[in-house]
Amino acid sequence: MVHQFDFLVLGSGIAGLSFALKVAPHGSVAIVTKKQSADSNTNWAQGGVAAVMDPLDSFEKHIEDTLIAGAGLCKREAVEVVVKEGPGYVRELMELGAHFTQKNGALDLGREGGHSMNRIVRAEDMTGREIERALLAQIRNHPNIQVFEHHFALELITQHHLGEVVTKFRTDTQCYGAYVLDEHEDKVEVFLAKVTLLATGGGGQVYAHTTNPMVATGDGMAMAYRAKARIANMEFVQFHPTSLYRPGTSFLITEAVRGEGGLLFNQAGERFMANYDERLELAPRDIVARAINDQMNKRGEEFVYLDISHKPKDEIIYHFPNIYEQLLSYGIDMTKEPIPVTPAAHYFCGGVLTDLEGRTSINGLFACGEVTCTGLHGANRLASNSLVEAMVFGNRAVNPAIAYAKSTAFRMDIPAWDDSGTTNAEELVLITQNRRELQAIMSAYVGIVRTRLRLERAYRRTYFLFEETEDFYRRTRVSVGLCELRNMITVAYMIIKCGLQRNENRGLHYLLEYRDKPQMEPRDSII
Repeated sequence: MVHQFDFLVLGSGIAGLSFALKVAPHGSVAIVTKKQSADSNTNWAQGGVAAVMDPLDSFEKHIEDTLIAGAGLCKREAVEVVVKEGPGYVRELMELGAHFTQKNGALDLGREGGHSMNRIVRAEDMTGREIERALLAQIRNHPNIQVFEHHFALELITQHHLGEVVTKFRTDTQCYGAYVLDEHEDKVEVFLAKVTLLATGGGGQVYAHTTNPMVATGDGMAMAYRAKARIANMEFVQFHPTSLYRPGTSFLITEAVRGEGGLLFNQAGERFMANYDERLELAPRDIVARAINDQMNKRGEEFVYLDISHKPKDEIIYHFPNIYEQLLSYGIDMTKEPIPVTPAAHYFCGGVLTDLEGRTSINGLFACGEVTCTGLHGANRLASNSLVEAMVFGNRAVNPAIAYAKSTAFRMDIPAWDDSGTTNAEELVLITQNRRELQAIMSAYVGIVRTRLRLERAYRRTYFLFEETEDFYRRTRVSVGLCELRNMITVAYMIIKCGLQRNENRGLHYLLEYRDKPQMEPRDSII
């Protein structure tokens, strides 16, 4: 089957939904999501939206905080765009029906690590879910938008599928849409589009322990790489310092807990952040994550404690009702006892390289949200700058995308997907085993602290998994599990390749052998 839409949106987080609502008056829109509409990193975001909403705050303060956290690699123009335009989109969300936490008739702004002011707009401790709810309510009521749930985007369609050679050096590469697997019908369909938007989020599932949902397998990054789009700074993977330590469970304890006075202790009851940074528990995430990792390694322990029980019980429950209830279900009362925590893979600061209006290096292909590298985050994301980035660039891509759609036509000679492989009963075993092996390799060798020896070993092991999986992929009918594994391996390869390019310590990329060496001139790692 062939579908035709003026705009094809891959992903259903805040970035894609914001874009879809704005372009819908100008043409037909398809939103393709591999699970349900609300399955996204946005929906899992606890903390909030960083925006200057307090008269005592200023754009310059937010810009400076972002630049400091980004360790010299932020693009100042991108930072200024996001900081200055962000508050307007927060107000727009409120007009669309998003309900943010208020106190005495005004927004109750929180504070997180790296911020010099209270500027975190939040909906208790489930901000992402509230934003997603408000946007999806508008999406479902729009006559020009069609949502395709349980549809998995396999590949972006370019001239490559017409028999031409596509390289990263071509300037005339075009995106004509995507091949998409309808999971219920088990058929690969062609989605033709004048404009395609990648808004597929990150790839935390590459690691064994992550705060990301199961859908975060880096599909958009991998598809863009295979389509020869330019990718940048994939080595900068942010590990959230405080994920609940509970085997078999991935549950984020928002940075706002530290913002409200939560303290970090090792298992001997020693408060340790003073040994690492004068900002203590409110230091940027890369510093806090490395400090916790250092404490665990030195003491041979698997977790540290985050304690906010010294605060009044009513105050804790007011700010963190969902976290409180979730922890109670695990037998932990955060109002009376400390929370065992450990760092977990959380956010990708690199991704598909875009300009300030969401254009990629492929014509007709736009991107926004965590899948991108816009220059905002540099080498380390400032807390709660991700949702505001997604909103700003999801909206900035609208006008150029509309103009591009008006100037182009559908490509009607796209061949059908070749799905001549056979179903293999051994597939599930191969997928699950190789997925576990990949996650183990990345966690052991490409984590918070790295060495070139570890990166080189990870490269060799990952390449073996790549060869094995590609061989199986060529002989087997496509499935979501197999394609996710293939994408995860590609993402892992990009992280390692970018990491091997960077011979310095900067932000989230920390090599033991470079701990006493000076930094180089700031530059992007582009592949």
